[in-house]
Amino acid sequence: MKFKALLLAAALLATPAAAQAPAEPPTFKAVKIVLVGDSTTAVQGGWGPSFCGKHVTSFAACINLARGGRSSGNYRAEGSWALALREIGSGGFMDTYVLIQFGHNDQPGKPGRSTDLATEFPANMKRYVEEVRAAGGKPVLVTPLTRRQFKDGKLIDDLGPWALAVREVAAETGAPLVDLHADSFAAVQAMGAAEATRFAQRPPSPEVLAAARTGTTIAANPVPAPAPTGTSAPAQPQNNAAVEPMGQAKLAFDYTHLGEAGADYFSVLVANDLAKAAPTLRRYLIP
Repeated sequence: MKFKALLLAAALLATPAAAQAPAEPPTFKAVKIVLVGDSTTAVQGGWGPSFCGKHVTSFAACINLARGGRSSGNYRAEGSWALALREIGSGGFMDTYVLIQFGHNDQPGKPGRSTDLATEFPANMKRYVEEVRAAGGKPVLVTPLTRRQFKDGKLIDDLGPWALAVREVAAETGAPLVDLHADSFAAVQAMGAAEATRFAQRPPSPEVLAAARTGTTIAANPVPAPAPTGTSAPAQPQNNAAVEPMGQAKLAFDYTHLGEAGADYFSVLVANDLAKAAPTLRRYLIP
């Protein structure tokens, strides 16, 4: 009996250390940034790809869930928000920040997308903030990027009321605010209509550029209207509802969507404002 006990003890002592279960490595401490919005944030046509690719360090994950043609209403209705919520609540990160920008497609004239400015739009934005927090994330509201249409040298502020509504929701809920509308409006107004044409996905036509140099923009893809003999059809402003369809942004010149130069320019504004609005994120951002 004593001999068997000695054999068992020897066998246990001979068990190699490698056979023991290895210790789990520690979880790398990082944060996640999720972008939610329309085409002016999305991978094609928005500032999002430059922001994620050039202004977020390797200590943070940046996921762009913005989609063209979406408003604060149909982004939820189609199920995109449910997907975003799963991403927000998936865990594995110290913090998850969610940047939310809507307004372009909430405007009138876009069937299936428009929301009421006085009631639906602010209620939708407030609900996004509440649900991000309930999912364990940190919401950041972003006012809509300005369009780049001018009249008599002055930038047309057609998104101003929607930007104001976002500011009011941020104040009411205590959510950090990136006032991209104010910053982009001031920047585009200062540079003027002609210089601002370089931010589009494609160069302007000679006619569009010539008009911009006068300080008044014309429709990017005008449809000639019949005119009386001996006269020419007057220049018409761009119909934003017609040139901002659902789905992927068209690779064309317009006054809303961004090419690489535009994405690079406006993503700098977002990164700088975000570092101020959410100071705990500053270490993860590249100005």
